[in-house]
Amino acid sequence: MQFELTKEYLSDLKEALSTQLDSAIISDINNLHPADIAEILDNLSNEEASLLFGFLDKEISSEVIIELEEDVREILLEKLGAKEIAEDVIENMDSDDAADLVAELDDEKKEDVISFIKDAEQASDIVDLLNYPEDSAGGLMAKELIKVQIDWTIPKCIREMRKQAEDIENVYTIYVVDEREKLIGTLSLKRLLLAPAKALVKDLYKEEVRSVKANQDGEEVAGIMEKYDLVVLPVVDELNRLIGRITIDDVVDVIKEEADKDYQMASGISEKIDSDDSIGLITRARLPWLLVGLLGGIFGALVINQYEDQLQIYPEMALFIPLIAAMGGNVGVQSSAIIVQGLANNSLGFDSLFTRLGKEFLVAMINGLVCSALILVYAILYKDNTDLAATVSIALVIVIVFAALFGTLVPLILDKYKIDPALATGPFITTMNDIVGLFIYFGIGHVMYNVL
Repeated sequence: MQFELTKEYLSDLKEALSTQLDSAIISDINNLHPADIAEILDNLSNEEASLLFGFLDKEISSEVIIELEEDVREILLEKLGAKEIAEDVIENMDSDDAADLVAELDDEKKEDVISFIKDAEQASDIVDLLNYPEDSAGGLMAKELIKVQIDWTIPKCIREMRKQAEDIENVYTIYVVDEREKLIGTLSLKRLLLAPAKALVKDLYKEEVRSVKANQDGEEVAGIMEKYDLVVLPVVDELNRLIGRITIDDVVDVIKEEADKDYQMASGISEKIDSDDSIGLITRARLPWLLVGLLGGIFGALVINQYEDQLQIYPEMALFIPLIAAMGGNVGVQSSAIIVQGLANNSLGFDSLFTRLGKEFLVAMINGLVCSALILVYAILYKDNTDLAATVSIALVIVIVFAALFGTLVPLILDKYKIDPALATGPFITTMNDIVGLFIYFGIGHVMYNVL
């Protein structure tokens, strides 16, 4: 049965915590899924969350703390001593989660926690993982895996696998290595179970295996796993020695974080923030692109001011300024969004730049002609001004074509120079298209009305 957090449940839980008496609602907490417990803790006050966390079983608390929001986890870790973190939390974690948790601590506490870890091998694995960048394959991988050597017999394989499986929650793949620990293939569990006792691994294993280097980017890893529908991916060093594995749950986190970042950047937010972050942090993330928009608005006002005389003679032109600006911005965002999405999932193919621009040009021409035809009919019927109708219609076609080409070109250029192309779907595109669109509109009006 799926758990649903309600106001009534939360209210009852808070009341039970305030009295600090034994109650069924607190006792049953350990029976919930770690993600559900994390959701509850995220909705409690700091003191309540700390108190409830203390009621959790050690194995459950290790899974819950990874699921928590960063700010809640930070508060809980501050209240726990280094020895408590090492023995009650990290001891029950996989190496990748443990390394992520330790990485969030300050340097002094980090050293203390590592010194209190009783399992020397686990401590060594955590220290090793801390040396990799967070967004790399090495930063995502876990050290726990099952591997067998190519010259082992089946009975020895089974004995060794039993030892290795003690520290692994889910066994996805059995990796085959040589005497130097180089990854050379995988072993099917079915073939292993059906093989005669005298058989060797080299008679059963499959050579084909996909792997990634420890220094590869996390987004690249996610792309590989998505493309080939993998649930686990081995990680090797520069000598092709097997050093870890990345599971699908870690990659899902990468995909979600990248999607959140791109969405926020496209909305004009310069750094990753959450709704419950501090006012200062949220302001710092949102203000830069608001200033860009403000600057664009000033330039737009200067363009209108430059054609003030034209507007005084033909004030009806002012009626369509919002339309021209809005259409240019919308078309630019549409075009850039398609390119950014293609760059993100590697679906653009091998078409040349001119092929992409040509395709976008044709699409923009069709859209522009349809929209301009509608606005032409409207201007003639309701404004009874053929000059105005022709001006708006011609300008609209040109603005839509320009915005489409500009929205296509900018993310490609940004990507070429290793700048996140998601920038192109935000205020930058709309602001530039507003300014250029106004220039085009008044320029066409200048010609059509023969002003000055």
